[in-house]
Amino acid sequence: DIKEQETSENLSRKVENQNEKSHDHVKITFEEGQLSYLGADVDHLPKEIIKNYSKITSQLDLSFNKLRSLSGVEHFTLLKELVLDNNELSDNISFPPLTDLHTLTLNKNMFSDLHGLLEKLIQNYPNLTYLSLLGNKACPNELSASDKDDEDYQRYRYYVLYKLPGLKFLDSTPVTAKEVGEAKRVGPYMLVVRPKEHEPEQVTADVPTESPTTDRYNPLPSSSSPDYSNHQGTYGDKKYMYFGHHSQGNRFIRNNDL
Repeated sequence: DIKEQETSENLSRKVENQNEKSHDHVKITFEEGQLSYLGADVDHLPKEIIKNYSKITSQLDLSFNKLRSLSGVEHFTLLKELVLDNNELSDNISFPPLTDLHTLTLNKNMFSDLHGLLEKLIQNYPNLTYLSLLGNKACPNELSASDKDDEDYQRYRYYVLYKLPGLKFLDSTPVTAKEVGEAKRVGPYMLVVRPKEHEPEQVTADVPTESPTTDRYNPLPSSSSPDYSNHQGTYGDKKYMYFGHHSQGNRFIRNNDL
């Protein structure tokens, strides 16, 4: 539609004229479909940005904020690249479906559940070819934990490529055909599942309180005068052996007692 195309072009020119416009003392940079909104310390996407840029943006960079939700990103239907590095995104967020998205970077966030994260990406980004998760617990390397090594990271790569075989680039390294083939073979067994950490339950022992009317246990008879008519006793036999101190006692000592 020619009219819609002209409207989009006019809006794009208007926004480009407002390039590097200050929004809450933070610069918004827009040029040729690329929008950057960095270091604003916001936990959600401002409505003004959604209104002015969502229909003309194909590359969106929201790094160095405090985003905990991706609410509003669903309006950027033309997105092909989404950069969300250095935010506070975690396992409980919802990813908006963007069918044209091929590049997603989530470096230095708070993701720890690798399997859950990949399932969300599979569902919402079928054309994803570039993914970076460096700096998250879900990506085990020295950047996320000092006790991780190259072997841990390689297992992670095999599992990610098993779940997302269409990736061409993972983190900081291109994906090779050999790596994809190996991921098909061993990928299902590469996920390391750790038990969830729970706070130890506080067990309070029920300590019985002594009642002033209840007598304590006493091994002696309750009556001071024993009742011999109800006497109970036990009997049995036992072999006794005399170990006398005199010489005669030696004849009672058996060989197996020596």
